[in-house]
Amino acid sequence: MAELSVDLVATDRKIWSGVARQVSAPSVDGQIGILSGHTPILAVLRPGTVRVTTDDGASFEVHVTGGFVSVDDNLVTVVADEITPISGSEG
Repeated sequence: MAELSVDLVATDRKIWSGVARQVSAPSVDGQIGILSGHTPILAVLRPGTVRVTTDDGASFEVHVTGGFVSVDDNLVTVVADEITPISGSEG
């Protein structure tokens, strides 16, 4: 199975970096589901939950206050003003 390289970055630091199967993010135009081979995209994020399913099948969620998500060549970068882990999520 093809994989995604994912970076979750707040304005002041990198929150998480790793390999994932899937990422879901709240864009201003609706929820975006990202799998390997996704078309390149740059989208503005609204406040909401980003969910990452890692390569081992585990998943975790973080709350973002807005920002953007970029997808290109199986590299997903989420940049947000603030990223807060959601209680009970691994990450």
